[in-house]
Amino acid sequence: MLAKDYRNNFIEKLLPLYDVLEAESFFYIILEDFHQMKRIDLALNPTFVFSEEVVEKWNSVLEKLEKEIPIQYILGNAHFYGLEFEVNENTLIPRPETEELVEWIIKNNSKIEGFKSRDFGIKILDIGTGSGCIAISLAKNLPHAKVFAIDVSEKALETAKRNALKNETEVTFLLKNILETEDLGQQFDIIVSNPPYVRNLEKEEIKKNVLDYEPHLALFVEDNDALIFYRKIAELAQKNLTENGQLYFEINQYLGTEMIDLLEVKNFKNIELRKDIYENDRMIFGRKV
Repeated sequence: MLAKDYRNNFIEKLLPLYDVLEAESFFYIILEDFHQMKRIDLALNPTFVFSEEVVEKWNSVLEKLEKEIPIQYILGNAHFYGLEFEVNENTLIPRPETEELVEWIIKNNSKIEGFKSRDFGIKILDIGTGSGCIAISLAKNLPHAKVFAIDVSEKALETAKRNALKNETEVTFLLKNILETEDLGQQFDIIVSNPPYVRNLEKEEIKKNVLDYEPHLALFVEDNDALIFYRKIAELAQKNLTENGQLYFEINQYLGTEMIDLLEVKNFKNIELRKDIYENDRMIFGRKV
């Protein structure tokens, strides 16, 4: 079958579930993963043919997409900040908004200044690392940094360790339940976290492909204590950040004001709330002084 004809059938079958742009994007993601071809390559080679064996392979993916399984889980990988990461049912799929958080940290710390941990340049801790996308991207782009990462899930950490090897970075991974941690045991110049922050009352806003397949442990918090992770991490940061140390969070878009209040109560200064590419309150910074 001509690849361009299969493309039309593929998109048509997905239209009841996805809009045409999303269905089309799935086709080209798979095309690159299976055939190392981009959109332009197919356009320049309109007679490219899928064999029967290849069609069966594509159909297997199509069936999973019709069940609304995320494309990243089907293919087993996701791209984040120019790197490729293994993802699975134990890890969240990295989001573009989180790339913005990483970019903010990198821009603020490309030059070493104002830190005490000179032996390592800077020391960074990522809490709730999941696939390791934040920690590994920081290690890759801040070569003067020594990076540590914590997660409560042993299986997530196994994935993160494989991702560190794949991306040729050195990160120290630690199995730890942050809510049961009283002290981090050492000082850090930067602490960053993208903890669970979706309230149960917001589940109706979550797409089926997220709700049914991504790990709820990494997504949801109780409605009556939505800031439980932020409060705990901020308390630990007051103990375990160096002087002038930086604290970064990805946050629930509806709780920006509450996050500012929380960091003020915890005595952080220079607090800055930023919006993401979708104009939602998404990340916040505070400095220990």
